[in-house]
Amino acid sequence: MRVAVAGGTGLVGKYVVAELRATGHEPVVLARSHGVDLTTGAGLAEKLSGSDAVIDVVNIVTTRRKTAVDFFSRTTDHLIAAARAGGVGHLVTLSIVGSDEVDFGYYFGKRAQEQLVRASGVPWTVVRATQFFEFPEPMLNSASPVVVVPRMLTRPVAAQDVAETLVEHAVGGPAGMAPEIAGPDQLDMVDMARRIARARGRRRLVVPVTLPGKVGKAMTTGGLLPRGEYLRGRRTFDAHLASLRAA
Repeated sequence: MRVAVAGGTGLVGKYVVAELRATGHEPVVLARSHGVDLTTGAGLAEKLSGSDAVIDVVNIVTTRRKTAVDFFSRTTDHLIAAARAGGVGHLVTLSIVGSDEVDFGYYFGKRAQEQLVRASGVPWTVVRATQFFEFPEPMLNSASPVVVVPRMLTRPVAAQDVAETLVEHAVGGPAGMAPEIAGPDQLDMVDMARRIARARGRRRLVVPVTLPGKVGKAMTTGGLLPRGEYLRGRRTFDAHLASLRAA
């Protein structure tokens, strides 16, 4: 099966590409470094030609609502148009647990993306995941010895578990809103950041901050946790820390 991966050079995308190859499928990377600009659509039709499915894990780092909505709307519009024109039979999109309830700027972009996918006319699957084990890393990579980390209650999940789930859906066929995926343990983002810093041997003073208003309250009281039945990732945060220490 030929599967295009939008954002195939990113954190999740690399795992998706590797999983596709490991399971005998042909990945096609849709990224600027591979001649495709998803924000303009340049090179997309040619690269997507002959694909049976698309897995969309493209991402942008922003907290601004307008930036997030504009980015996800443009990239998703271009993917949908190219999928229709190329006869692609399945669009699999990665989203976030709680993004439809927590009014955080970035999450508005994911809402817009989901709405476009549902109305696209292309057979679709949306998989919502909790925050990845690696979520605090960009904050800890700062040169500053003081790192501000938002208080956030989550069930962090391994990016590799998410990637494997996305591939299973791409191969298995459209499922609409698929079961959410989350990790096995409920953790606080501040504690995660401190433990990652220790595992990497980095001296960082992690300063907790609660985001203002309803957003902060929702993040600290379970707004980003799965509700009801969900798919439980098999990899643990402790194992992730052990791999960081070993590296």
